[in-house]
Amino acid sequence: TREKMTARLLRTTLALLSLGLFAVLKAATISCRNEEGDAVDWFIFYKLPKRQDKESGDTGLEYLYLDSTIRSWRRSEQLMNTTESALGRTLQPLYEAYASKSNSTAYLIYNDGAPTSANYSRKYGHTKGLLLWNRIQGFWLIHSIPRFPPIPEEGYNYPSTGRRNGQSGICITFKYNQYEAIDSQLLVCNPNVYSCSIPATFHQDLVHMPQLCARSSSLMTPDRHLATLQSAQGQNFLHFAKSDSFLDDIFTAWMAQELKIHLLTETWQRKRQELPSNCSLPYHVYNIKAIKISRQSYFGSYQDHAKWCISQKGTKTRWTCIGDLNRGPYQAFRSGGFICTQNRHIYQAFQRLVLYYEDCN
Repeated sequence: TREKMTARLLRTTLALLSLGLFAVLKAATISCRNEEGDAVDWFIFYKLPKRQDKESGDTGLEYLYLDSTIRSWRRSEQLMNTTESALGRTLQPLYEAYASKSNSTAYLIYNDGAPTSANYSRKYGHTKGLLLWNRIQGFWLIHSIPRFPPIPEEGYNYPSTGRRNGQSGICITFKYNQYEAIDSQLLVCNPNVYSCSIPATFHQDLVHMPQLCARSSSLMTPDRHLATLQSAQGQNFLHFAKSDSFLDDIFTAWMAQELKIHLLTETWQRKRQELPSNCSLPYHVYNIKAIKISRQSYFGSYQDHAKWCISQKGTKTRWTCIGDLNRGPYQAFRSGGFICTQNRHIYQAFQRLVLYYEDCN
């Protein structure tokens, strides 16, 4: 009868809609993830340096972890080189996308110290990161680890060279509508892309990433650019991107003056490759010299390859920035960037790490 046919058609239509909705929801699950594999809006990791004393038992793979669902650092239960770590969980869809050769998912992986190369490239930015996305959402991971991650066909691992020093990174989940702004920021940073797949479906919206993927240079690059970004759950971020034609320390000449705050900076303090604290401009920049993990545990900046800064304690505007440039004379000639937030819990977590910093001479 007509009623039965209508009912059957309705059931079929509903079943197809359900399947389609399931496919859409599954496609939207590209996200930063915690150690349980649950989607989070953002997370930050701070890999601790490997201790020189054998009694500590440290492997150089332990890390502190903070995300959008918790208020302060947690010591991770996993090690950096396991697929159960926050990075291992987050990167899992990358390997799935690579294996499936999906036309609906794109990725871009960059590092001036690429795992596939013996040398560090000075031709490109001093930038390290990974983006994975579809037309619904994705994530941007910004970090400080040379030789990381391996190319997708090799699966997840953590480089042995990344054990000795401290390392930092931030993963942020973004809706697709933020990727056009990210695309422009990456152009300025000029990353060394060593693995990528950007299907044609994205080329109309994203102009520069396919060029970076193909290693074709763009004629016009601004010397610097500031972008406002918003995470999938509405957290606001500012991204500072400087090119190699902006010949100055990004902290002193731009970030501190733009944010109108004195900054405490933690970057790799290599001998003869560091800049002193600077009080020559209205807003000052001070070098953090030591990091405290607990009352008994601390380490010096020379052991720390992490790159972050916070506003000086006592200022009304509390900023935290995480990125990929050091305070060093040669870094003025390199492109790179920092992503900043006024999230109170992120600021407090980093502020508690500061043991002492260097004043201006």
